Amino acid sequence: MSATGSLPLLSDELLRLRELITGADSVELKLTVPELAHRSTTATLGLDPLDAQIRHVYFFDTAELALDKQGLVVRARRIQGKGDDSVVKLRPVVPNELPARIRKLTGFRVEVDALPGGYVCSATLKRPLDRDAVRSTIAGDRPLRKLFSKEQRAFYGDHEEGGIALDDLLALGPILVLKLQFAPKDLGRRLVAELWTYPDGSRVLELSTRTGTGDAFQVAAEVRAFLASRQVDVSGEQETKTRKALAYFARTMTVAAG
Repeated sequence: MSATGSLPLLSDELLRLRELITGADSVELKLTVPELAHRSTTATLGLDPLDAQIRHVYFFDTAELALDKQGLVVRARRIQGKGDDSVVKLRPVVPNELPARIRKLTGFRVEVDALPGGYVCSATLKRPLDRDAVRSTIAGDRPLRKLFSKEQRAFYGDHEEGGIALDDLLALGPILVLKLQFAPKDLGRRLVAELWTYPDGSRVLELSTRTGTGDAFQVAAEVRAFLASRQVDVSGEQETKTRKALAYFARTMTVAAG
């Protein structure tokens, strides 16, 4: 069974999605807003950029994006007011095919990301880090592999098929991210807005909410109705943050190599 799919859902597709959600730990409902609607969406939702948390996000891959082609995402973040963190993510996955020993690891999460037009199930292993861990690594003060725990390195090794060592990966970034959490009174649940600004000045504005696996469809309907009542455009082409980031860096590396 595939762990990805496209919507609108036919009956068989709906059954597959329900099965994935049942085996996952959580569901994150996501929507990217068309760039021309960023200003109006910010205004209608009452978002204040001064309330946002600043983040710097780095991805690590080869010039050819070999990891991305294998469904692996290796990432690290610097987070304002908090420690850094690192992530190794695999997608797509089928929850009931993952070993029990992996699912018991601290920081491991299986999540279904659902967007208008599609969904994907991913497995993520996160590690909290001290402040400045990412910055010092990017500066070359210590090897990249030190950002990742023994368990993360094993998870990476189990799924990386080309023999690419972590220390051989290129740092792609940083990408400036503003993250703002807010809870509209007429929705009754917390939403998250993330504005990703890429080095070429282009942007992605994502709205999301995380929910349990038992009420994902109900929450999706409620959030969609709320956004429609605020005239937020939910019909635009969806462009995920990671996909846009990797596509941007792939272009810049191709130009540099040429």
